[in-house]
Amino acid sequence: MSHGVHAVQHEVEHKIKHDEHGHGEGGGGGQDIITSRNKKVALLIAVIALFLAFSETLGKSAQTNALNYQIESSNLWNFFQAKNIRRTFTLVAGEEMKVHATGTVEEPRKAAMAKQMEEWTKTAARYRSEPEAAGGKGEGTVELARRALEEQKKRDDALAKYHHYEVASAAFQIGIVLASATVITGMVVLSYLSIGLAILGIAFTAIGLLAPHAIHLF
Repeated sequence: MSHGVHAVQHEVEHKIKHDEHGHGEGGGGGQDIITSRNKKVALLIAVIALFLAFSETLGKSAQTNALNYQIESSNLWNFFQAKNIRRTFTLVAGEEMKVHATGTVEEPRKAAMAKQMEEWTKTAARYRSEPEAAGGKGEGTVELARRALEEQKKRDDALAKYHHYEVASAAFQIGIVLASATVITGMVVLSYLSIGLAILGIAFTAIGLLAPHAIHLF
């Protein structure tokens, strides 16, 4: 929660204590109404602050997940590039040896070259697809590309959630400020605006949690 919201809440607590103190020194019925209203507003602030804590926690978690998925995706693409370069070199070497083998080469050497080309072909095929490696996840270029794209999708999902939680947190914080202003100014309409913002914040939290791509914010 931001320092500004903390400051406003502190001011509200001070105001409520001051009003209660004034009531104890001889306030009338009007003072009772004000005290009762302030207590309700204080309860509203506490409830919104609770939702704010949830949205900020979810937002930080989503942001951390997005960073982790991005790092994993980058690592997989780097591995993909390394495997692809090795595969390309192997294929080029095989093609070059195939050209030399078609010339006037002694039979024993030609047989050795054919065996080497076969090995390189198998190696190139393994670089392209190796589904049994890494515990069944695969470490060929085909599997690495698929895994990297999956991590990118997870990253995009986490970022979409993060943006919704950020909007929700902003709505909750503004709602707390408006509710606090009710205590200070006595303008009850600010409380209704605060409730509306709280509902908006809850809606964005739910969207981020259940359907992060339903609304595209950024």
